[in-house]
Amino acid sequence: MSASPASHETPSDDPVEKIVPLMPLVLPVAGGVLIFLLAFIAVFMA
Repeated sequence: MSASPASHETPSDDPVEKIVPLMPLVLPVAGGVLIFLLAFIAVFMA
């Protein structure tokens, strides 16, 4: 009988899986930058 292929745990090359652990840091920083830019635009346009 044929032997079943051995399952190898290979690390994924998916870029999303590399970013997910950084989300608790990336989201607040991106939010702060977005709020700063929107406030700057609001003051500049006023």
